Amino acid sequence: MSTPATFIAHIGLGYWGKNILRVLHEFGVLHTACDANPEIIAERKVTFRGISYTTSVENILNHPEILAVTLATPAAAHYQLAKRFLLAGKDVFVEKPLALTVQEGQELVELAEKQKRVLMVGHILQYHPAVMRLKELITSGALGRIQYLYSNRLNIGKLRTEENILWSFAPHDISVILMLLEEEPVRVSATGGDYLSKGICDTTLTTLEFRNGIRVIFC
Repeated sequence: MSTPATFIAHIGLGYWGKNILRVLHEFGVLHTACDANPEIIAERKVTFRGISYTTSVENILNHPEILAVTLATPAAAHYQLAKRFLLAGKDVFVEKPLALTVQEGQELVELAEKQKRVLMVGHILQYHPAVMRLKELITSGALGRIQYLYSNRLNIGKLRTEENILWSFAPHDISVILMLLEEEPVRVSATGGDYLSKGICDTTLTTLEFRNGIRVIFC
């Protein structure tokens, strides 16, 4: 079996980024790994060998052999980084959320279309076997008419000090809900509390209402 060409760069080697790093390394398609923290790079080098490491995004932007990038940086950096790499003519896989505003998200989608580049968001739950099976049951009518959906995350998990929990977890729920129902809500409301880090919500409650009467609540 021939070895795949190494043409992908990965940016962000921290809490979740190390998982993407591991998968790309196992596939043998990783050219360069990047993180702003030299200590994280030194730690990753011990396990993931045979690739280049850098703290500079510029080294990836200007590298002719790198045709695609994966981004696992803090959410606030997604829009700017994705935009720069699309303009550089590279395909982009970005962890959720794509951007922090509708306008920025639309701009990236339009830019990808204009540049004829792939732009994909890492909504991992859409590919989970249980979710795919649930989609089959809904589409076939086996569950009847859907009237109400409820999603509840029971484990607070990693304490977030950089971004709103709505940006960290809600995109997963929203992507699954929209995929299952195949329509967009007509009304959205969300409230949250910043109990652990002032100014950064660590709990939220979101309600979606759809034109056909379906209501969705997740927290």
